[in-house]
Amino acid sequence: MSTFSPISRRTALTSLTGLTVSAFVSGRRQSARAADEMPGMDAHGACVGAEGNRDIAPLPGAPRKLTIAWNETALCVAAIPVAREKGFFARYNLDVDYVNFGGATDQLLEALSTGKADAAPGMALRWLKPLQQGFDVKLVGGLHAGCMYMLVPPGSAIRQLTDLRGKTVGVTDIGGPDRNFFGIRLKQAGVDPETEVQWRQYPADLLPLALQRGDVQVITDSDPFTYVQKRQFGLVEIDNNMKDAWAHAACCVIGLRGSLIRNDPQVAVAVTRAILDAGAWLACNPDEAGRIFKPYAPKVSAEDLAQMIRIEGHHHQSVGPKFHDEIVQYANALKDIGVFRPSLDSARYANRVTQDLFSA
Repeated sequence: MSTFSPISRRTALTSLTGLTVSAFVSGRRQSARAADEMPGMDAHGACVGAEGNRDIAPLPGAPRKLTIAWNETALCVAAIPVAREKGFFARYNLDVDYVNFGGATDQLLEALSTGKADAAPGMALRWLKPLQQGFDVKLVGGLHAGCMYMLVPPGSAIRQLTDLRGKTVGVTDIGGPDRNFFGIRLKQAGVDPETEVQWRQYPADLLPLALQRGDVQVITDSDPFTYVQKRQFGLVEIDNNMKDAWAHAACCVIGLRGSLIRNDPQVAVAVTRAILDAGAWLACNPDEAGRIFKPYAPKVSAEDLAQMIRIEGHHHQSVGPKFHDEIVQYANALKDIGVFRPSLDSARYANRVTQDLFSA
């Protein structure tokens, strides 16, 4: 039986209100640099300062105007406000406008395809299935790893994934990234996520209430919700997407409109590098990054936001062949749980939806 404190719908809503509303290249690439090496970190992911990528010069002429679509309540894309606040866009002579976009992924990809936006960050597991529809969008880099969690009440008998047989999991979206990721994890643990586990959808702020009522035995989501809920209700983490091979796979990706890459490759490289530079700086400066993101999460302290950044996998970024291989890894896993058809050629799919902007 659950032992965490009873909560009401009003308590859940009040505690989380405000959280819902988430020359150019020197030789194109220095051959001595690894394909997934990012400024701000050494080869082991340790912070060494982030002063930008010196292989890439600012764009010539007047600042280039671009529009980035993003979900401003999603801490996992905090590199976007950081890039503006810390001057990473200006460093490459970019003048960037933001569009807060919280709609369906198909609509976001359509906005990119049609030029309503030039770039956007998003979760890999939210984008990969819709990209099969042929949107003129290319994934150009992995922004960071892990930000999704699976939680149970204190005192729960559920200790590991294999304990979920016959249980019900609460999610915010039946087709969402956490549903797909933990479906993958269950499959890898020998549990059929379709026949041995049930899934129910709830608004993020009502997941703890569903857990307390016993409507579900497990919940999944991402920060900042999970961090707040875990601490407020004493929830216990049993899995996340920073374990095993997934610790080294991008959770969030950067997408660009295809026409930008074809017609303005210098601009495509510059905006991608600016976002990655900001993400590397963020990983090394979580306290200041938390303060920068604070206006977008008014009910969470800057100190808590900084701690979330420390916990998440912001030390991991990837481009080029490494990023391509991560998309293959995701595609293979999505085939295992029936999201992609078994006959899908994962490598060919990754070739189609990714673009290497930095290799020679």
